[in-house]
Amino acid sequence: MKRSTAVALALSLGSGGAFAESGASLDTDLQAVSPVLDHYSRTRLADDLWKRNDLSPRDRSLVTLAAVIARNQTAILAEQLELALNNGVTPAEISETIAHMAFYAGWGNAVAATTVTRAVFNARNINAAQLPEAEATLLPLDDKAEDSRATRVQNNIGTTAPGLVKDTTDVLFKDLWLRPGLAPRDRSLVTVSALIANGQAQQIPAHLNQAMDNGLTRQQASGALSHLAWYAGWPNAFSAASVFKTVFEQRASK
Repeated sequence: MKRSTAVALALSLGSGGAFAESGASLDTDLQAVSPVLDHYSRTRLADDLWKRNDLSPRDRSLVTLAAVIARNQTAILAEQLELALNNGVTPAEISETIAHMAFYAGWGNAVAATTVTRAVFNARNINAAQLPEAEATLLPLDDKAEDSRATRVQNNIGTTAPGLVKDTTDVLFKDLWLRPGLAPRDRSLVTVSALIANGQAQQIPAHLNQAMDNGLTRQQASGALSHLAWYAGWPNAFSAASVFKTVFEQRASK
């Protein structure tokens, strides 16, 4: 029997171990139903996409987890969690990513991810001591940047949805975004990934600019976009590509 896509990924990245040995329990339906999908999975994903040098394996895992959670694709979440842990994403970072996705991809999608993640954590003996506390010492707030953001939002929708404006400030940008369990650059990366995955092109410019301000390079941003075509579909990637082009050009002209 051919190896599953997840096992092929693990082995191709040199992170197999017990994960690869558990291949018998992984979903191999695609091998029986769509041999060509299995072929693409092994030759294009495992042997090509995941080995490209525009993103590190760790970053690819963060991007993929964000997309899979955002789109509620729990069928492949367990194998991606295993791969992420093997690629250096910490349990704390996974925990923070799931919580972050509740705000950028929907509460139900984040809750659905916790059920799958709990099983993976239990199998690896990952416990509460390895996870971020609910209330943490927040990172310093950039008052100037936050004042600018808050003013833009207030001017745009302040009279339309004052409650949304208030929650965006109080819960997202003065709390969630300042949590230390996920570095600002990585938090931006999973946010942009979720927006692309769900076709939210209108929201991408502000977050892509913030991601690059937080340290994401143009090459890494481009790599994430190319990667997401495979996990969120070509239409979503192409819809985002024109937005990326505009952001890149505007930043280059400054």
